[in-house]
Amino acid sequence: MKYFDYASTCPLDPEAASAFVKASTEYYGNSQSLHDIGSRASTLLEGCRDEIARLLGVKREGVYFTSGGSEGNFLAIQSLLSQSSKKGTHIITNLAEHSSIHSSLKMLKGYEVTELPLMENGRIDIQLFQAAIREDTILACIQHVNSEIGTIQPLKGIGRICKENRILLHSDCVQSFGKLDIKMITPFVDSLSISGHKVYGPKGIGALYISPTLPFDSYYPNTSHERGMRPGTVNIPGIISMVTAASKQVRNLSHNYEHMNSLREQFLSHLVAVRNEIIIHGNVDEQLPSIIGLRIKGIEGQWVMLEANRKGYAISTGSACQVGQTTPSKTMLALGIDEKSAKEFIRISFGVQTTEADVKEMAQTIIDIIQESPQRDNQITSMVK
Repeated sequence: MKYFDYASTCPLDPEAASAFVKASTEYYGNSQSLHDIGSRASTLLEGCRDEIARLLGVKREGVYFTSGGSEGNFLAIQSLLSQSSKKGTHIITNLAEHSSIHSSLKMLKGYEVTELPLMENGRIDIQLFQAAIREDTILACIQHVNSEIGTIQPLKGIGRICKENRILLHSDCVQSFGKLDIKMITPFVDSLSISGHKVYGPKGIGALYISPTLPFDSYYPNTSHERGMRPGTVNIPGIISMVTAASKQVRNLSHNYEHMNSLREQFLSHLVAVRNEIIIHGNVDEQLPSIIGLRIKGIEGQWVMLEANRKGYAISTGSACQVGQTTPSKTMLALGIDEKSAKEFIRISFGVQTTEADVKEMAQTIIDIIQESPQRDNQITSMVK
């Protein structure tokens, strides 16, 4: 089985796996315990906090370890709203945000949320964002990279607007961390979330950054772990494994980016025979090259995904958090695409283990699926009639 679903999750890096085992067997103490075994664990934990802070280009005092990106998003929203010095009940986000953002915002009582659509290129219209601001706007939640089509949002511009209007800005950086230089956007956000399994670390671990200049009330009262951010014994093996994997990805960031860009160009060039039958979403100059979101005209994405799986290729129909739902891709709807066409969407994503031969074979598989599709035959017959 050839894997083309890295945007969903990544295999565990061997070095990260070794670090997990070593920490589990040698640094097994509770970091809150006062004995020497606990102190050793605490020292390792704080070293990991220093490294995440370095990778993000932020102060270590603002780094908290979580169970992943979804929890990080939830805690960021709760924390920022608890301390906002500006009075208000209005929040701005975009229609294509991760489900954890939308669900966290829906839980809030007494707040009004404006959900912005995306332009044709997959980006938020900054002028539309500015027009949505009200006197009572206190928070914006804008992802760095869209998980379905890879669009990179203009966080610098949005961040400047937020600061001018005393609006706090949270960004879900789960898809961008380890693939783009996050240090370029951290000065423009008040909080951000990352996840271990997107950078070849283990599942169930992540990190949250909240600017240390922003005091906040903990969502969980009387909690001592992670300086009151969240309860539960700290997952030190998961943390050291995530940090090991993340450091490796950031160290190889330029090389990996060039590799993904080359794979993307080759993949698309091999699809030239069916180029008129597919629609690729987003602008290549404003996208993460490892994520390709596309639609095959007249063919449902779920059928394409199942056929690809039958032929030995793992792709997806969008965010894994939406699998099993009957609703179409949020990103497609945010782009203004009708529901029927939105269900044609598939996502193909590359990783560090993807080869040139793999993308050539994947492209040929897509061509074969299109040519073999009974849905395509029905569409052609309908057009002739």
